[in-house]
Amino acid sequence: MESVGAYEAKTHLPKLLERVAEGQRITITKHGVPVAVLEPYDSEKNVDVRAVIQSLREFREGNHLGGLTIREMIEEGRR
Repeated sequence: MESVGAYEAKTHLPKLLERVAEGQRITITKHGVPVAVLEPYDSEKNVDVRAVIQSLREFREGNHLGGLTIREMIEEGRR
């Protein structure tokens, strides 16, 4: 995987996007430290947000704090 600096990525973004569309992955660095990866879009990685929200609601219904409040749990963690 190729790396490019942030300035170069900003300056040559259209060319980088063309390469990514061809299947390449490119790491963007800032002062030599990787900060982002440009990679081809994968529609299979999409998450159904509505399904995630529904599963969180179902989880919440089946799990309770046993009468504790969030504040009480925070205070207990500070001891």
